[in-house]
Amino acid sequence: MSRVSKVALALPFFGKKKEKIESPKPKGLVELLAPAAINIGSNDFQVGAIVGRTFFISSFPRFLNTNWLSQIINLDQQIDAAIHIHPADTPAILKKLRDKLTRLEAQRIEEAEQGKVRDPILETAVGDIEVLRDKLQQGTDRFFQAGFYITIYGESIKELDELERRIRGILESQLVYVKPATFRMAQGFMSTVPLGSDQLLLHTSLNTEPLSSSFPFVSYDLTQTKGLLYGINLHNNSLVLFDRFSLENANEVVFGKSGGGKSYTVKLEILRSLMFGTQVFVIDPENEYKYLSETMGGSFVKISISSDQHINPFDLPTPREDEKPGDVFRTHILDLTGLLRVMLGNFTPEEESIVDEGLRQTYAIKDITPESDFSKLEPPLLSDLQSVLEGMVGAESLVARLKRFTEGTLAGFLNQPTNTSLDNPLVVFSIRDMEDELKPIAMYLVLNHIWAKIRSKLRKRILAVDEAWWLMRNQTGANFMLNVAKRARKYFLGLTTISQDVPDFLDSPMGKPIITNSSMQILMKQSPAAAEQVKDAFNLTDAEKFILLESKVGHGLFFASQNHIAIRVVASYTEDQIITSDPRQILEIQEAKKQWIQEKNSNEKD
Repeated sequence: MSRVSKVALALPFFGKKKEKIESPKPKGLVELLAPAAINIGSNDFQVGAIVGRTFFISSFPRFLNTNWLSQIINLDQQIDAAIHIHPADTPAILKKLRDKLTRLEAQRIEEAEQGKVRDPILETAVGDIEVLRDKLQQGTDRFFQAGFYITIYGESIKELDELERRIRGILESQLVYVKPATFRMAQGFMSTVPLGSDQLLLHTSLNTEPLSSSFPFVSYDLTQTKGLLYGINLHNNSLVLFDRFSLENANEVVFGKSGGGKSYTVKLEILRSLMFGTQVFVIDPENEYKYLSETMGGSFVKISISSDQHINPFDLPTPREDEKPGDVFRTHILDLTGLLRVMLGNFTPEEESIVDEGLRQTYAIKDITPESDFSKLEPPLLSDLQSVLEGMVGAESLVARLKRFTEGTLAGFLNQPTNTSLDNPLVVFSIRDMEDELKPIAMYLVLNHIWAKIRSKLRKRILAVDEAWWLMRNQTGANFMLNVAKRARKYFLGLTTISQDVPDFLDSPMGKPIITNSSMQILMKQSPAAAEQVKDAFNLTDAEKFILLESKVGHGLFFASQNHIAIRVVASYTEDQIITSDPRQILEIQEAKKQWIQEKNSNEKD
């Protein structure tokens, strides 16, 4: 950078001689970047408002595991780590090894003459030196002097001490020991900033093999021999091939703002899961999965007040061979009570007892009891429950609230026998045409109906709940979602929870437990308003938060258990035509389809 020369300014002063005033000397790059002050202590240093401390690795074990330093590099803390490697002179090292070997051989002969027991440590040292000498002599190995330095930062000494204990615990568990650069903090700081200057000169002698295990340039690889292709690993451009059912549980959460690509990602996963024989159920609040269902030959069930497709909430699941009918019956009564709570509002303790008794009597009318074989019996309807409650003392308020769903405008919604099947490999339940206040009821109804089917027969399945925040706004609905998330693994089910309204989802007391019970998490582009809340909920680093704020459509973070990677979701042309949610692209597809039909009809006429 060229410096600006001094400039003389002539300013007129009346009655006085003109004086020359020099402009201030412009600051160089160093002056602009340098902090206001640096305080160097014996065991730490302070740069501005940040305090730091430097350590060096003082000793290593006999064997080092590959990527032993990666745990330190991947800590969600501000850390600078530097490895300074100085090649050693091979002839000089060979001479030192020969002298060392001579002393050890002499010691071994002396101990043998004295009749001492064989020393395994001495023999191991002799063997290691001989192997190393052979490799150096043959030119297959090199010798180095390496300095390993780590500088940690924090806002207070207490924070430094806590981070120091954490790092010591990680390294000492691998028999790697560190020491602080006492009274040399300035040299330690300069040795870890990216200047390539080794001012500490605290080295350890290592040959090529252990030194190569120290390189931290690694990224998590999520490529398995089986599983679905989710996308491209942006760290190393490898394929993300993963089987969610190989984790502790197969549950998954997908969060992202509208237009960020979350539904696109889930539809792509569904499409590829169907090819492996996985049955998929979808609760669709916006008809986004309709074209996917039609293309794949799935069932599209429309749940609305005026729909001719119905679900009877009183349908009982078929008990499996390892289940008792009484246990299935009692569990279903509890789930049905939860649905009524969502429909009618909270119950008083007296009303809850009345509802429980009323449900049992309603089933008894159809000869269904905990002891009976109800797999072939016709279940009751909601109007049957109303008739039973009308004859019970204290149920007047319940009957008045229930009439809205049996005799009012909502009578066709819940008071009909089931005429839908769940045997298709892909079943989509659309609740788009339901009023907003009824969507939580519809989602609970469908979820309970699907859960009954899942419990009756063991099969590999995925249940995707889109816009789950609708159900999470209701305490009973949120409890039911959490119950499914906890029990899904036992029934070979993977629950996929999708939401764009992350604050509403996390504000529910059950939001965080559902996330912690999901071993797989996909985060797409986030809005600035929700970014901080997402960062706290998923324990993200600042760098990961910025990825979510600045990522493109279809880019995000992919978490599988403890592995975190940045991912780009990739679909083929055919897959993209099936799963796209872009309105412009959908219009182009529809226009192309019309032209194709017109051309086909004209060709048939000719």
